[in-house]
Amino acid sequence: MARELLERTGWRPHSNNIFVLVEFGLYAALAILLCVTCLLALGAAAVMLWGGLGDWTHSDTVFTVIDRLLVVLMLIEILHTVRVSVRSGTLTCEPFLIVGLIASIRRVLVITLESSQVKQQGNTVQVNETLFRTSMIELGVLGMLILVMVASIYLLRRAHQGNAEDEPSTDSVH
Repeated sequence: MARELLERTGWRPHSNNIFVLVEFGLYAALAILLCVTCLLALGAAAVMLWGGLGDWTHSDTVFTVIDRLLVVLMLIEILHTVRVSVRSGTLTCEPFLIVGLIASIRRVLVITLESSQVKQQGNTVQVNETLFRTSMIELGVLGMLILVMVASIYLLRRAHQGNAEDEPSTDSVH
């Protein structure tokens, strides 16, 4: 009965339009917040790099700036995903794989920085061995994860190219 009432009064097309507008508004708000966050993170990385130019012999600043720039790159990729979602109306998995790849590489850099500073922290030999062991395990897992994500991105792109080649061309003249 309610369905018949909705069909007779024409609410169904209007309700769909309302949901589409709300979804678009939420995507737009998310995009604005991501842009602001990205600009702030990029500005913070630039300030950190500028401050680190005075003492360029320490690698800490370089690793931290790279870490911040990779966060910016992740935010840009998420923004791209939102843009593609708004345009096509569907979510694709490739941008999420790219964000995961960037995040994994970022974590590898952070582990490398932390492990290079272990001797400076003055820990005992046992603590250093435990930190080394856990770092190596995490690096191994991240390495495998990076390989899986790269292979997944490659296979997705290859499948997409294969689908594009299978479709008949509309540009050819018969």
